[in-house]
Amino acid sequence: QVQLVESGGGLVQTGGSLRLSCAASGRTFSSYAMGWFRQAPGKDREFVAAISGSGGSIFYADYADSVKGRFTISRDKAKNMVYLQMNSLKPEDTAVYYCAANRALVRLAKSYDYWGQGTQVTVSS
Repeated sequence: QVQLVESGGGLVQTGGSLRLSCAASGRTFSSYAMGWFRQAPGKDREFVAAISGSGGSIFYADYADSVKGRFTISRDKAKNMVYLQMNSLKPEDTAVYYCAANRALVRLAKSYDYWGQGTQVTVSS
């Protein structure tokens, strides 16, 4: 069983930065791909970024076009943590951000088996 807890959300001005963290528990965490998704009011949950499971020391990452070049996903095997560094934030990045775990690196939200409770990110203009 994998449990996920997000933190690091908050209020930031346009152009600012935030770093989201996701703490994972469960002895099989290292084999899971991890994803970040977001959901704005009245909109569907959308893919933000994902990183592959640790088959070795090389991780593969995938990003939505809307965040490519601004957001960076990373993971720390020793700490069972996944991070989302968000730079050059825009008002349209405002949403609840969710961490999720899955056995494969995919973009489809319904494919993910485990979800955190979410953390609010608000970008003011």
